[in-house]
Amino acid sequence: MKTVLEYLDLRLKNAPDKPMFCGDGETLTVSDAAARSDAIGSALLRRGADREPVLVFMKRSPAMIAAFFGVWKANCFYVPVDAEMGETRIRSILDRVQPRFAVKDGSADALLAACGFQGKALDADTLLSEPADAAALDAAKARRLDSDPAYLVFTSGSTGAPKGVVGVHRAVLDYAGQITAALKADETDVFGMQAPLYVDACLKEILSALKCGSSVVLVPKKLFMTPVPLVEFLNANRITTLCWVVPALTLISALHTFDAVVPRYLKTVAFGSEVMPPKQLRIWREHVPARYLNLYGPTECTGMSCCYEVDRDFADGERVPIGRAFDNAEIFLVDENGRRADEGEIHIRGTSVCYGYFRDPERTKNAFVQNPLQSDYPETVYRTGDLGRFNERGELEFLGRRDDQIKHMGHRIELGELEAAARTIDGVNAACAVFDRERSVLGLVYTGTADRPALQNALRGKLPEYLLPKRMACVGAIPLTENGKTDRKAAAKLLFR
Repeated sequence: MKTVLEYLDLRLKNAPDKPMFCGDGETLTVSDAAARSDAIGSALLRRGADREPVLVFMKRSPAMIAAFFGVWKANCFYVPVDAEMGETRIRSILDRVQPRFAVKDGSADALLAACGFQGKALDADTLLSEPADAAALDAAKARRLDSDPAYLVFTSGSTGAPKGVVGVHRAVLDYAGQITAALKADETDVFGMQAPLYVDACLKEILSALKCGSSVVLVPKKLFMTPVPLVEFLNANRITTLCWVVPALTLISALHTFDAVVPRYLKTVAFGSEVMPPKQLRIWREHVPARYLNLYGPTECTGMSCCYEVDRDFADGERVPIGRAFDNAEIFLVDENGRRADEGEIHIRGTSVCYGYFRDPERTKNAFVQNPLQSDYPETVYRTGDLGRFNERGELEFLGRRDDQIKHMGHRIELGELEAAARTIDGVNAACAVFDRERSVLGLVYTGTADRPALQNALRGKLPEYLLPKRMACVGAIPLTENGKTDRKAAAKLLFR
């Protein structure tokens, strides 16, 4: 098997009429998804596309996912874009990629023009009127390699310029087996998708639909502002599996939603992107009997790389482990001297490691490095920039970003330590610690009902003086990046204007 498209062929043979992707007022069955992707793949081949990046600029919908498959059928790799990314971000992507083709819907027209797109824009719905070319599709399939690029997704860069991560088919195929095994997904499952389609996080649901025959319902973004209707939506659609970022789950638990309504069909709740506060995890486990999985993995390694199934209670201040590496991956820690250690920077090796950053050799060289533990042959591993340690059970714990270590009042500290302490205090739902290096001022942005003097006093009883924030602000929501992670730069602007 070279790509996950072969799973689509199996689904088409075994259950062509089963709903595959639902949302935005449409439902695509397996046969619908196959037909749309055949049309798009044929159209691209007819126009000469070949092993190149193809922009998929559509609103978040089942049709956008089918377009991904169509790009694959043309032996190309998709570059997902959504209008909500904003003109500056889209222009940056177009400048870097310079795609010849864009598969789009009406939501893309104005922004494509504003960004000066010079390629050929192909309307996805219009392409359905063109006949599929079975011979061309078969010929393309015969030339397909598992080492071909599968997608190009852009993540936020520390310099402000987004980084384009090149995923590869063999890694996606391996990930399909690893993530569905961790989730124990099967054809009876209905996933509630929270992730945007322009990030790699959506692969968990897409691959479960392809490999296991699960159904996927795209949860409307607007519902994540209203937790009671959100849970009611999960019940109305009989959602069995969630793979959500931590802030989406804590929105529900922190606002006492379970006093009004409880998810009735959930069997598996997987979370990632951020540290899950034990207080919020306890609320979920008390009200919703399900399997709970803490997932960890960077975009540069095709999504998630390791997993911990919650098997015990955690007190406030304890770290919920991120567990152990997937079967076909190794996670090892390297200390400041470049040696294997029980605490250090997280490195990942294996099939999941992506090719690097698109047309960005300098940043690729800094992150995709020779395995520091051996020099006998070339072996690229990903240096994550994350810090971790193995606990006494042999479970990996996430300690924070290397970049989030700061020197303050003569002490080297982790911003996550202040955040963890703040989350244990009544009236605090979420917290983000920030540091103004120019002024050497430590700050805290938080959500909840706690007033600042009471919070300051409570923190004084938990933390040493050098970890106490000098500035604090209560906000409506903690800013997040496109990947659902805390956006410290945006949070700092709320505090240090």
